[in-house]
Amino acid sequence: MAVDQTLRPPQAPETEPVRATAGRLFDEVYRRLTEQPLSLYAAAFLRIGNAFFFLVTLVREFPNRHLIWGPQAPWTPDLARRMFDEIGWFSVFTLSDDPAYFELCYAVLFLVGVLFMLGWRTRVLSVLFAVAVISFYSRNVLMSNGGDNLMALIAVYLVFTACGRRWSLDARRARTHAPARGFREFTVTVLHNCAMFVIMAQMCILYGAAGLYKVQGETWGDGTALHYVLKQDLFRPWPAVSDFLDGHQAFLMIACYLTVLVQVAFPFSVFSKLKYVLLPVLIGMHIGIAVLMALPVFSAVMVLNDAVFLPDRFYRWAAGLVRRSPAPSS
Repeated sequence: MAVDQTLRPPQAPETEPVRATAGRLFDEVYRRLTEQPLSLYAAAFLRIGNAFFFLVTLVREFPNRHLIWGPQAPWTPDLARRMFDEIGWFSVFTLSDDPAYFELCYAVLFLVGVLFMLGWRTRVLSVLFAVAVISFYSRNVLMSNGGDNLMALIAVYLVFTACGRRWSLDARRARTHAPARGFREFTVTVLHNCAMFVIMAQMCILYGAAGLYKVQGETWGDGTALHYVLKQDLFRPWPAVSDFLDGHQAFLMIACYLTVLVQVAFPFSVFSKLKYVLLPVLIGMHIGIAVLMALPVFSAVMVLNDAVFLPDRFYRWAAGLVRRSPAPSS
């Protein structure tokens, strides 16, 4: 007896190609995550750069360390401890109110920064560096800014990276020893790659959130935001330059729209070559902030950590260029 074909239930769509594609994608992600540590030169650059800027901050604050960070500061250790009880932060500076203890901590923080920048015993020093950065900036939160907060986050992320594998004393010592194998190396690779991805995600969140907040603002929407920025007395280190730029309204309007567009678009460009077009624009924006708003440290920290998106071949090329440059004649 023949079966009426029209009475058969509809067949489920073919799912094998979809499953195969998903399987290949999972295999590729797993391979890249576990095969070898990626962006080792970028991690080393972040280690050196963040440690360097932390040392610059310690040197810059040294003459006024007692009035801002020490026991004699208006934001006393007791006030800091009360705040830590509410938010869960900590600082080694608040463990004692003894001025001698403060001086010792300040010196130890400087030593940790130097050793971490040089890449000596990086596994241990990365933890100490994270503690040092958090302890310093959380001691007086009234004096911190967005760049300080980013440096504290990056310091924590660097703990999980293999940032001492390149351009370090550890790398020089490792040339005479056999590399680690087996499960230990597998764990280091996975943690490193995940941490580098988190750093990239952190930068994308910063730019994306900043762009979306600007979109909601009326002054950014009508292109007048930079006009008001240039009129702020607190952020006018070069009044003549600010007034000159403020006289070109069309340029400021284009700069407003371009800033918002680049910040919103950047998170969507990190897996394409478009990021190499947007990164110079972002760097130019930060240079403008450093010059026109007198925020050089904030801008420098942002530009420094933008370097996480550059491939290792760029760092190898740059290092080779430095090695081939002629030495200055005496």
